[in-house]
Amino acid sequence: MSSQQVSPEDRIAELREQIRFHNKQYHELDAPEIADAEYDALVRELASLEELHPDLIIADSPTQTVGSAPSEQFAPVTHLSPMMSLDNATDLEELQSWKERMNRYIGSNPRFSCELKLDGLAVSLLYRNGKLERAATRGNGVVGEDITINVRTIANVPHQLADAPELLEVRGEIFMPVSSFESLNKAQAEAGDRLFANPRNAAAGSLRQKDPSVTARRNLAFTAYQLGKVEGGPSLKLHSEGIDYLKKLGLPVSEHSRVVDGLEKVYEYCQNWQNKRHTNDFEIDGVVVKVDNLSQQLELGATSKAPRWAVAYKFPPEERTTLLRDIMVSIGRSGKATPFAVLEPVFVGGSTVRLATLHNEDQVALKDVRPGDTVFVRKAGDVIPEVVGPVMSLRPDGLPVWQFPSECPACGGLLERREGESDTFCINASCPKQIEQRIVHFVGRSAMDIEHLGERTIQLFIETGLLKDATDIYNLDWSRVSQLEGFGATSIENLRKAVEDSKTRSLDRLLVGLGIRHLGNTGSKLIAQAFGHMDRLMEASSEEIAEVDGIGTVIAESVWAFMQEEENRALLQRLREAGLNFTGPPPPTEKQTLKGMSVVVTGTLEGFSREGATEAIKARGGKAPGSVSGKTSCLVLGESPGAAKLKKAEQLGLPILNEAQFEELLRTGEIPT
Repeated sequence: MSSQQVSPEDRIAELREQIRFHNKQYHELDAPEIADAEYDALVRELASLEELHPDLIIADSPTQTVGSAPSEQFAPVTHLSPMMSLDNATDLEELQSWKERMNRYIGSNPRFSCELKLDGLAVSLLYRNGKLERAATRGNGVVGEDITINVRTIANVPHQLADAPELLEVRGEIFMPVSSFESLNKAQAEAGDRLFANPRNAAAGSLRQKDPSVTARRNLAFTAYQLGKVEGGPSLKLHSEGIDYLKKLGLPVSEHSRVVDGLEKVYEYCQNWQNKRHTNDFEIDGVVVKVDNLSQQLELGATSKAPRWAVAYKFPPEERTTLLRDIMVSIGRSGKATPFAVLEPVFVGGSTVRLATLHNEDQVALKDVRPGDTVFVRKAGDVIPEVVGPVMSLRPDGLPVWQFPSECPACGGLLERREGESDTFCINASCPKQIEQRIVHFVGRSAMDIEHLGERTIQLFIETGLLKDATDIYNLDWSRVSQLEGFGATSIENLRKAVEDSKTRSLDRLLVGLGIRHLGNTGSKLIAQAFGHMDRLMEASSEEIAEVDGIGTVIAESVWAFMQEEENRALLQRLREAGLNFTGPPPPTEKQTLKGMSVVVTGTLEGFSREGATEAIKARGGKAPGSVSGKTSCLVLGESPGAAKLKKAEQLGLPILNEAQFEELLRTGEIPT
């Protein structure tokens, strides 16, 4: 029943019941049934209705209370002062509304402390005479759960503070770093156990273990964001001074917090981090904005639920729930059969998602998703949408387990899973879908880059018999093309020119277009530079190919095997006869100052984009891996660097360069001291 068909009283009651249920699922059971954005929408609707009908507001409404009742699994803890929740804002207009509400209580314009909103669990740590006495969850804001024994296992939570006051209460967030989450899910997969949906759920489940040794193995971390009650400490006037004091005592605090003047600067900070939300080894879902002056905080006070002096600026959601309509299988150019989810369309991560990857048969089994399930769908930035897992409590009774098909959906041939591999393949090389995808890959931007020959056009040309493989592109019957709907003189001339232009692409682009297994853009360029001509590569042994710097035995054997197959040699001969270029690319123009060096870049550089910095390193003969290891020569540090990379580099004692030193390194090949 829609909200238009019920009275305000009934809709308010319905919303309260739903929100209380979801509070329990999230805070007590660590088993949410809806994504955060959907929960926020329920709360917003309830708050809006209560604002329109203030006579219907009650003291225990979810808009007037915090969190949920503490779990009975742990002993209750009464907080020294309430751990309140925060009101939300999602755009500049809502930030301005928050500021206007403040103007009713204070006259002067405040300065604002901006802090990253970590996606974890709020906790309170209590120190007496410097010794960690107790740790507790938020709970319902007044009473939380005693999780002291588990928090003691978290590596960066100090057990003892030097020069600490008689009593110190610290508010902060416990979270699971992204790298720890990925390692945990990898271990879960290897053990055949269910995967965790996201770092927040993994952290919650890890923190609420009865066995603290389990918590200890999960590599959780803590960041302090607020001073609570203090006895015997210094006199502080600013919230930011409190954060500096916590850091001085040895507690971990965020290095990304900033104090700014005016809402425009606040909004600029929020937008900056919205664009960079995935650049660190922890997940954030927004920015917390606080009035920095503690006297002004006191003047502003709080509602029954939230302080008036703080607001959470929430980023657009990257996770939603929706109905999984079906699981289907696509066939790629190599015959790889990949399951994918057909979803009830849902707006997430900035676009409407209808399809999402499920990777392979094992991943479907591990996630145990079934057609008819309500599922969590995640899309972060430009990442391919992914089904995270099912909402088990919403699964219909008797929903059957999905079975991977035994026949190819495109040609009806057998699907075969190779021994020791997780992928399944259609073994019919004449499968029309494989042919189509091989041609799509061949004409792609990183390969032969043939404009005006998109996937739909390729499908049409295959259906009408104009294309049977990539070589037919260079022998198209243009008179037949002109008879097809949508192909006038101009479009035919544009396509003809694009086909001719592609003949001049260098050898590395052709190697990419051939779709040789395991061989990507970088490997193709290395091999093309080493051999200089397709003929020399066709006659090379796998050992000779493996001698190319940067090419391992797996790639070398795959390239060699491709070149030995008569069908592939015949295809190459037809491409030669069509006039394609078999040479290149030209030798590098840059001086090879970084040959033999491995340079890792983290953070944002002013003079280079992320891709530009990588290309600058590779153009000079160096390697630009995405992670720090014992083979790394140095780390280049930009603004807002990855904490994990910096920590690893410091542990290994690697040289750490700023941007000016990086430019000197590119020029000279010498690491500045």
